Order: sequence, then structure tokens, then C-alpha cells
Amino acid sequence: MRNLCFLLAAFAACVCTVPCDAQTPATLGHIEVLSPKLEKFVDAETKIEVLAGGFTWTEGPVWFGGDGGGYLLFSDIPRNSIFRWSAARGVELFMRPSGYTGVSYYGLEPGSNGLTRDPQGRLTMCEHGDRRVSVLTRGGGKRTLVDMFEGKRLNSPNDLTFDKAGNLYFTDPPYGLPERAEDPRRELDFCGVYRLGSDGKLSLLTKQMTRPNGIGLSPDEKTLYVAQSDPENPIWMAFPIQDDGTLGEGKQLQNASAAMKEYPGLPDGLTVANDGTLFGSGPGGVYVISPEGELLGRIITGGRCSNCTFDTEQKTLYITADDYLCRVKLK
Repeated sequence: MRNLCFLLAAFAACVCTVPCDAQTPATLGHIEVLSPKLEKFVDAETKIEVLAGGFTWTEGPVWFGGDGGGYLLFSDIPRNSIFRWSAARGVELFMRPSGYTGVSYYGLEPGSNGLTRDPQGRLTMCEHGDRRVSVLTRGGGKRTLVDMFEGKRLNSPNDLTFDKAGNLYFTDPPYGLPERAEDPRRELDFCGVYRLGSDGKLSLLTKQMTRPNGIGLSPDEKTLYVAQSDPENPIWMAFPIQDDGTLGEGKQLQNASAAMKEYPGLPDGLTVANDGTLFGSGPGGVYVISPEGELLGRIITGGRCSNCTFDTEQKTLYITADDYLCRVKLK
């Protein structure tokens, strides 16, 4: 993580690019308990705290622990930036550009989207504009992990997760292309879910999902969870991972069609608790879903919600919700 601290120092002076919003509320929304099982994590009285506001569209939160208390990195896709939040220093610009490095206009979502740490603890990014998955090297710049499948450029990698062996799973919908699915620069006619093996081999796991988005692994790494942000079929899926690394037949865990009539948004980013409970952003907030597919409750922010992640000890859930960065303290 030394390289992350170096970049932070380099960008700390750029305070003019750090969003601020005097109208940002202290809290928002509420907790909706649908099952007593949710109370293992939160009670109905738990507050959804707003840590910062004034962004354009926040995404991809990832926690970095440390002796100094740790910090959160998250994307603001339209700003082509990654921001850093810590309890000690608040919000600071961490990296810009975070995705698109070209010299011409590249649509409304050019920046990085999903962020995670690789097994070495390095920041790894899905980059919309440069249409790749990259890793920030220690003492140096970015290195491309993957940007093509069978000789064709990826659409716009969206979200990603590593297993303990160093295999990378990621989704590739067209949202980062300036004209999305109809963009003339698009080279693949499907939206894939991929596995980049620790040996460097790229495999297409499935192209059956029309708009794969958030992705995560069960604690035993035998199940791959994928959210689909297709308004015609807004679902969360669970796929068994076979011994050879391929996927078995998927099972639908939840469908957000009814929820879309209540709140704006679609299934998006997700994270998985140590006990296997799925926390998936969706219409109006974060949906807490058991491994069997039972909806335990919702953390209602009220607006579009893009993603969420835990801190190291899973005592806090950080949420990127539209132009806000929020947190919920867990039991």
C-alpha cells in the first residue's frame, strides 16, 4: 500500500477538484427489516450516515486497512476520478484520470468503476474509458491485466473480484461506451462474465446475462454471484463454480422488478459477508439476501444506489448512493 500513500501525497494539493455540498444531510433513509435474521447485522433504528456529498455518480468502494485507521477509495465515474475518504482527513482526491486517458471527449462515464484489492493488496480497477482491467503497481504506474477477448476489445469492464488463488472474475457490460450498446466502437456483440486465471488465461464464463454488473464470491469460493442491471430482467444470480473453473447452471436469488416501482435504480454492485449473506445495491438502497435467496431486509437510501463494501472487520458497511458516500455501522 506504500504506492497508494505516495499517490495520495501527489494529489493532496488538488483540493479544488474535491466535491463539497453544503446541502449534504447528516443521515438519510431507513432500515427495513423483513426477517429477524437481518438483526444479526443491523436493527431498524440503525442510522444511515452520510459521510460526504456533492459528487456526480459514486461507485466501486474498496476498503484499505492500516495502522492509521484505514481508508476507503471510491470512484466518481463522470469525473474520471478516484477519491479517498478517511475519518481523520475526510475526502481527498486520490487519482485523476482514473479510467479514460485519451485526448478527446469520451461520453458521460469515462472513469473507473469497480475497485478491489488483488492478493498482494494492490489497487485493481475496472476502467470504462480505457476498456480494461488494470492494477496500480508499487513504485510505478498502472499495468494492464486484460483489455481484449479473442482479439476484440472489451466493452467496458464494470466490477471485479479476486479469489484467494489470485483468479480474477469480472463483468463487461457496455455502460462505459459513449453510446453504450449502440456505440460504433463496440467490438463484442455480447456482455460477458469472465475469469482471468492466475496463469494469465482469460475464459468467458457466461454470456447469458444481458447486462452483468456487480460480482462477488461466496466465502467458500464455490459460488459466483452476479447482479444484472437489465430493466427487463433485474435479478441477482448465483452460479456454482465447477472444479475446472467453469460455471454450472445458475439460480435466480431475487428479482427487483417490483422494487423498481417503488424506487429508482437497478441491481448493481455487491459484496458478500463472512457468513455468506449477500449485500447487493438495487432500487432505492442495499438488499440483504441470504445464500438461499431470502430477502432479509433493505437498507433504504431512497435513491439510486450503486455499490457497497465492508471494512476489514465487517463492523461498517460503506455505500455509494448516487452523489453520496454513506456508511452503516454494523453489530
